Amino acid sequence: MTDLVPRRRIGRTSLQVPPLGFGAFKIGRNQGIKYSTPYDLPDQSEVQALLNGVLKLGCDYVDTAPAYGISEARIGETLGQRRDFVLSTKVGETFADGKSTYDFSRRAVEASLQRSCERLQRDVLDLVFVHSNGRDLQILKETDVVPVLQEWRKRGAIQAIGLSGKTPEGALAALDWADAIMVEYHLRDESHAAVMAEAADRGVSVIVKKGLASGELSAGEAIRFVLANPAVTALVVGGLNLNHFAENWRSAIASRSAPRGAQESPSS
Repeated sequence: MTDLVPRRRIGRTSLQVPPLGFGAFKIGRNQGIKYSTPYDLPDQSEVQALLNGVLKLGCDYVDTAPAYGISEARIGETLGQRRDFVLSTKVGETFADGKSTYDFSRRAVEASLQRSCERLQRDVLDLVFVHSNGRDLQILKETDVVPVLQEWRKRGAIQAIGLSGKTPEGALAALDWADAIMVEYHLRDESHAAVMAEAADRGVSVIVKKGLASGELSAGEAIRFVLANPAVTALVVGGLNLNHFAENWRSAIASRSAPRGAQESPSS
């Protein structure tokens, strides 16, 4: 059956993603959260039903991170043998004993990448972001994280790399080496709009995080707003309710017109 889901490439790589990706934070962590409503972690059978349901919808992009608790391990256990979706993870931040710690040294980054490969059951990682603590420029200029990611990309152990940062200045600096940037962008925060446009002009993909302002915005309106920006490659949205995600998925597909730009291509 022909797949009519519009997809855009990650940078100049062969990776393609749909307009909406699944954020896997809530399947692995419920401590130290910014969501207004607490939640219980699902059991593994619930995780399996959720992840398989997301992929069945046609959403073949999943985003995770070591900082998302046991999320990577759960994805690997459920989807480890599948290669029919794009998977992004991150380096720099870990979460244990109820708190986050950050380490962007060569030793820590390489160890994190190896652990991600093992947990996700992948020999090659699709997309890896630097998981910034907010000190974007300091991390990019004064640590080993970018050279390590570039080395792994050069030898084929990672297909694409980028920055999940917090400042427009950091995102702008990342355009010199990144295949993608991950930025916060929504109705209440358009501070990254200019660098998003610059990224698109330079062939760097833009992945939007927190497009619903951590659940504070109406999903339909928020999704339409984000995907109306032509610079946006994809929006990542999480959740534990498959029916709610399916509604968001339909909103995203309806919001994104048939592919027209150089970074867009239909998948069949």
